[in-house]
Amino acid sequence: MNVTETDRLILRWVELSDAGFIQKLLNEPGWLKYIGDKGIRTLDDARSYIVNGPRAMYEREGFGLFLTERKEDHIPIGLCGLIKREGLEDVDIGFAFLSEHQSKGYALEAASATVKLAKKLGFNRLVAITTHDNDSSSKLLEKLDMQLEGYVTLPNDTEELKKYGLTFQ
Repeated sequence: MNVTETDRLILRWVELSDAGFIQKLLNEPGWLKYIGDKGIRTLDDARSYIVNGPRAMYEREGFGLFLTERKEDHIPIGLCGLIKREGLEDVDIGFAFLSEHQSKGYALEAASATVKLAKKLGFNRLVAITTHDNDSSSKLLEKLDMQLEGYVTLPNDTEELKKYGLTFQ
């Protein structure tokens, strides 16, 4: 199901047929370094991640991480969406893109569309978290007019993360 579009991108629900892409993305060096190893080694692992992650959140919350694909060729290039995460009072925006599709403006384009979607869904506020050393994500969040609000450690984790916030007018 398509959720939103931009000039170059379509954001849609992740489907079981996207398992190959999910397996590749979740094993990218950037994902492993900045998000963490989710143990997705096989297509079955990827299908389980899709069912228990994005698909479960769609059913529970009505939103989640959306597969981001290019309009021109329907090639999947990343994930971008809204996450209701334990340990955060507000919904947060998350994104990750294959390395070969980074530095082309896709993440900013998808994230901007996701912020608009959050407003449309009636959220008053949106947050984002990132590791201290993920400068590219921090810069993207600042381009979305998100402000560094402090630091947070999520439940069942030990790493302190930067927390950004944006309150809608």
